[in-house]
Amino acid sequence: MRSVLAELVDDGDLFEIHESWARNVVCALARIDGEVVGVVGNQPVVLAGVLDCAAAQKAARFVRFCDAFGIPLVTLVDVPGFLPGVEQEHAGIIRHGAQLLYAYCEATVPRIQVVLRKAYGGAYIAMDSRSIGADLSLAWPTNEIAVMGAEGAVNVLHRKRLAAAEDPDRVRRELVAEYTDRLARPLFAAERGLVDDVIDPTQTRSAVARGLAMLRDKRKRAPQRKHGNVPL
Repeated sequence: MRSVLAELVDDGDLFEIHESWARNVVCALARIDGEVVGVVGNQPVVLAGVLDCAAAQKAARFVRFCDAFGIPLVTLVDVPGFLPGVEQEHAGIIRHGAQLLYAYCEATVPRIQVVLRKAYGGAYIAMDSRSIGADLSLAWPTNEIAVMGAEGAVNVLHRKRLAAAEDPDRVRRELVAEYTDRLARPLFAAERGLVDDVIDPTQTRSAVARGLAMLRDKRKRAPQRKHGNVPL
């Protein structure tokens, strides 16, 4: 993710926040085309980029910090899901995930999402998807926006067929190829309205810069209430 950020931001210069904590998510301040932005990105070289309790906390606090000071948000998505396990459940992964969702939903600054690769399940939604109010959503041709990966989906959807097959490995390969061809195509997300455009990775910086310029005068009226109710 840092290699991607080095190509995205001005002069490859980042000021990373809490660099050594929850390293599976990167939170940093930078400039794009001269404008200060807050960048949140999944780090796939640490825990495959999953969201766990610490990562959700770190990202949520950073999102709220940027919103408090009027700093636009750019979210780079490469997330295979929330980290499963009893330990995470006992630590409150649902609660911490809700805090991240709340932080993005509450933010009124310009918000741009770029899906680089994996974008699975609830973790994709929590990473500033269109469904929670992102102003602009872009995707690389390598995007994989789905409930889960093709292999996992086939194992769930065709469990009985695989169990009855004489050669389950061959049948699984065929079903995975069919699933990928039908639902994991690069343009499928755009066809379903999940993203606004599928862009060439080399055009990411210019596309984000144009999006920030378009959203520079964004004004969002807050609901008539004293304050929100943050998940605890």
